[in-house]
Amino acid sequence: MAQGIPEFGRGLQLVSALCTSWGVTYRPGTKTVWARLPITGVPAAQEIEAYAGESILQLEAYAGESILQRGLSEADVPSPSPSHGRIPRDQDWVNRGALSFLAEASDLLAGQLDEDLVAALAGQLLVPRFADWCAVWLNDEDGRAGWGTDGRTGGRHGGAGAGPSAWPRLARVWHVSENRIEELRRILEKEPPILPETPRSGAVPVPWPGSSDGSSEAPGAALAYRLIAGGRPLGTLVIGRAGLARFPDEITGLVEDFSRRVSLAIGAARQYARQATISRVLQRGLLPTAVAKIPGVESALVYEPRDKGGPGGDFYDVFPAGDGRWCFALGDVQGKGPEAAVVIGLARPWLRLLAREGYQVSEVLDRLNQLLLDDATEAADAAARAIAAVGGPEVPPEGSMPRFLSVLYGELVPTGEGMRCTLASAGHPLPLLLRPDGDVRAAAGPQVLLGVVEDVTYQSETFELRAGDTLLCVTDGVTERRSGRRQFDDGDGLAVALSDCAGLSAPLVAERIRRLVHEFADGPPEDDLALLVLQAQ
Repeated sequence: MAQGIPEFGRGLQLVSALCTSWGVTYRPGTKTVWARLPITGVPAAQEIEAYAGESILQLEAYAGESILQRGLSEADVPSPSPSHGRIPRDQDWVNRGALSFLAEASDLLAGQLDEDLVAALAGQLLVPRFADWCAVWLNDEDGRAGWGTDGRTGGRHGGAGAGPSAWPRLARVWHVSENRIEELRRILEKEPPILPETPRSGAVPVPWPGSSDGSSEAPGAALAYRLIAGGRPLGTLVIGRAGLARFPDEITGLVEDFSRRVSLAIGAARQYARQATISRVLQRGLLPTAVAKIPGVESALVYEPRDKGGPGGDFYDVFPAGDGRWCFALGDVQGKGPEAAVVIGLARPWLRLLAREGYQVSEVLDRLNQLLLDDATEAADAAARAIAAVGGPEVPPEGSMPRFLSVLYGELVPTGEGMRCTLASAGHPLPLLLRPDGDVRAAAGPQVLLGVVEDVTYQSETFELRAGDTLLCVTDGVTERRSGRRQFDDGDGLAVALSDCAGLSAPLVAERIRRLVHEFADGPPEDDLALLVLQAQ
């Protein structure tokens, strides 16, 4: 270095001088220096050059842009060395890059719950790191591949049961040049790969798209991998790269490991989709499609299960019982998921049946309590054992799974000046009655849960619901909403909130209480939330 250079900045000037003398790339705007070092004549390097299609060693082909952006340490940058010591060095680098890539891919794929998103992510991870293009076919839920694995069954080859519905679906096509994606998709839809029947997911060379007739030399190499999880074929992953006669073994093995991770992610996404579908079907069967409109009463409902993809433990119902009577119920079953759904599936029809048979409010709860003691535990245990049989959570010993039910059940009968309301609360948060002047009081007294004590006799209470009066019924997801050590209903918090709703319509009351419950704590509710508002007109 020249002696006249100031003390400051010598480090950067040294780097600049070395770059100039060595002919390396130096970017003064960053903290990274990339060296271009000649590797001509090194056998291992020549193999990588041929794969990369460049005259220099392109680390991007293995490491990807994310590693380039972070920069490599000095130990990770290959330096010139005699040919006899080069091959192990390059292999070590490839191994490190493979582990890093697979770890990154596993993290990204693990969080995907949609099979199409998994297929899209697979293409983006492989292109352009290891291939110029990638395609993913997905079989149907039965694992059928309509074009056949041996070229003789189904789909485009004909045969019994052949038809478009049995074909695998070309879920994703990805190309390094986006303007060529649609062209490649059209070719691949006409010429899906034909793979041998095998339980393994190893690489299988396949014809380059558009060259299956053999009229011209293929412009590159293409490999197909069967996507298999749990012994079930899920689809096919195909990659291709131009300018290659064959993929290097390191890349072939790496993509095979990657395809296994894709298979597991697709299998998990399909399992989630099946469970979500079952839950939606259960939800439709357990709850009414709409709240019945009671003449002379404006009603509003809020129902928010904690698990959006599964059945909650709360339920509601509003229905006519004959002779001008209208009945309503709001309940909460101990537990969650399918086992709670079984109890709801028993309790709600029983409530309707007993009410329509003419039983009074207290009599309905008496009989429902006995029915739960007799049948609900047995039914819930049977459901739990069925869930465990297909890989669900382990079933506790028989007799250790009692099914408790809290319920608020009431009956409305029109009168000349409003509605006569008779109701009873069995282990449920007490209903609150709001008068037009803002006065709030509990409309029923506490009683024991259903399904706990035999030979219990429930009591009902009757009052007049006049024009402008509002009855609020909630589950414990409202009253027990927590913020630290505090609960929403501490200090009669729900009654205070309801008193501020005087003069509001039923929908506005329901929305205001819902909003206050959500705003009470920072995080989302930790329990199902349900509330029913009935307002006399």
